[in-house]
Amino acid sequence: MKTGMSVDWKSIIYRGVESEELDYKAAQNWNNLSRAGKARFARHCMAMANTKGGYIVVGVGEDGTGKPCLYSGVTDRQSKSFDPTDVGNVVNRYSDPPLDFDIERPVVDGKRYVVFAIRRFSEIPHVCSYSCTSEVQQGVFYIRTPDASSRPAYKASEIHGIIQRALRNQRELLGRMLRGILYEGRKTLDPAAKSEFIEQIIHSFRIFDKRKKEFGHDSGVVWEMSVYPPEFILEKFSLSQVQKAVENSISTTLGSSFISLDESEESYFTNVALRTFSKARKQYWQAFSSGLFHYVSVHEKEKNSIRYENMIRTVAGAVNFLGQYYCELGYTDELFSMRFKVYPVEGVKLTGTGGKGSESGFTCRIPEIEVKMQRTASDLMSGTVDHSARIISEICERFNLPQGKHVSLEHLIGTFLKK
Repeated sequence: MKTGMSVDWKSIIYRGVESEELDYKAAQNWNNLSRAGKARFARHCMAMANTKGGYIVVGVGEDGTGKPCLYSGVTDRQSKSFDPTDVGNVVNRYSDPPLDFDIERPVVDGKRYVVFAIRRFSEIPHVCSYSCTSEVQQGVFYIRTPDASSRPAYKASEIHGIIQRALRNQRELLGRMLRGILYEGRKTLDPAAKSEFIEQIIHSFRIFDKRKKEFGHDSGVVWEMSVYPPEFILEKFSLSQVQKAVENSISTTLGSSFISLDESEESYFTNVALRTFSKARKQYWQAFSSGLFHYVSVHEKEKNSIRYENMIRTVAGAVNFLGQYYCELGYTDELFSMRFKVYPVEGVKLTGTGGKGSESGFTCRIPEIEVKMQRTASDLMSGTVDHSARIISEICERFNLPQGKHVSLEHLIGTFLKK
């Protein structure tokens, strides 16, 4: 679904043109629909889930030419009739596996609409498991076409596309499982080396702590990240090597909001690291000759909340940069320790998720969030989207955002990284 980092309901409702990802329905009461009418909704849902995902908007009728431009909205009775449990039970009677979708009720220009927000299948495509008159047929894979039709996939290219997408999803799932087996239980970091790196991190943070008022620290949320290899060698790299690796990594990630090329040009050497303190971007980082990378930034809060979009930009930009940076330094199979911290966040809300509760936000109840992960540089490079999604999901859990409420997270990360 190409709706940006959060859902702009007004844009969707007023788009006025049906497509692969958008379908309009006139105002109606779910309870008054015939069996075939409900099956028609199931067909559209399966078709969108097997294609790109999308939205079905209830409350927009067609004019005399067939153009969906009569924005009537729905009545309160009609809105309540689309009970998520009842609708979900009926729609998923026709789909195997069950569909992943939400029912939203946004109010736009004073009128309420009912919107089915349908996610693209994540592992295997949806096959129709039950027939109903001419609306749906058992054993059929429905797809959504550019002319806004929800029909069976009968062309070789269409069936091939579904199969290829399913195989790709299965490969990604297998990759996640293998990475878990290979990395999660592996302990390759020498305790003495860890102690040395932690000492460098503490010293680095003290430098930030002395100057944090310049960032307006009291009014923002701090994002801190540290990454280090399994072996500690104080001068493993020359400072010139470190600088070159940083610059080469930035040059391929200019769309990233993590580190800018201007910061690299304004950086300076200390005895053990390349350091930057950017007041304009409210961030501080050090790339050490030992292989440690330490980063701290301050994000301003809006009405005691932080945006889902900003979290995606920060985490995805960081993971993307780090994979390239450590590959530039010549690391391949060494297992790195990564730590993301976000604080102070007790009582802070996460907003802009695009799901239920996104308007009021999901609230964190602990003072500090910490997420740890171990990965190789080559793994970060090959699985940037997957690793970013995992970190973001774990952070969002601490904000009490249910896993099922992430709307096309991998797609949003991929879109951001392609910019």
